[in-house]
Amino acid sequence: MGTIGFTNFAFPLKTSKQNLPVVASACSPDRVSTHEDSEENGCGVLRRRTAIVSGASLVSSAILGFPKEGLAVVKQGLLAGRIPGLSEPNEQGWRTYRRPDEKSGGHGVGWSPIIPYAFSVPDGWEETPVSIADLGGTEIDLRFSSPSDGRLFVIVAPVLRFADYLEDDAKIEKIGPPEKVINAFGPEVIGENVEGKVVNSQVKEYSGRKYYQFELEPPHCLITATAAGNRLYLFSVLANGLQWKRHNQDLKKIADSFRVV
Repeated sequence: MGTIGFTNFAFPLKTSKQNLPVVASACSPDRVSTHEDSEENGCGVLRRRTAIVSGASLVSSAILGFPKEGLAVVKQGLLAGRIPGLSEPNEQGWRTYRRPDEKSGGHGVGWSPIIPYAFSVPDGWEETPVSIADLGGTEIDLRFSSPSDGRLFVIVAPVLRFADYLEDDAKIEKIGPPEKVINAFGPEVIGENVEGKVVNSQVKEYSGRKYYQFELEPPHCLITATAAGNRLYLFSVLANGLQWKRHNQDLKKIADSFRVV
């Protein structure tokens, strides 16, 4: 892997800083853990909605004769607006998440459905709620966490927010080289300028699609960036110091598993 140091890159974006949502405070080191935090932030409204929807699933299974679907929803712990997409563990104890085709989230009227993505996590990682109160707004499409390992989230943002010359089949290399991408979008992940924080950077290609991968510290953060359709995808894996020390190899494997499918 190559190492890239970034200093004084100046790449104009289409929008002003005020229009660029920052998701980082949710990812700062003192917040890197936990399912419990997400539940507290969700407050009672989420718990009441979860109970109502879960109850409705049970009723539909009993009355309408769909026991498998109803029980599957309750078994996986339905979150508001969530359609389960996590597989059973494989022989190595890893599970694959694939964004369900039926999951909502269009990020604006007129946008096409989000092209699904997939990644793998060790058993024990679970989906956690995404709140509309998050600083990333509706562009945070998914959150996962493990109390012992760390946390991750996926940002899916319209490319027209960053450049107006891209068509409906955007490529990450059309948005810019790795230096431009990490300087423009890294602050959305960690909440501050990334200058001097990029430890490693590399470009990988799978099935004809390029992925920019970055390792930042502090905080310990792995970012995978790509583009597809009319959206930019940012897949971010974060950990505190102890989590990174114990599980950095698994965290790197998670980051490397992200694919747009």
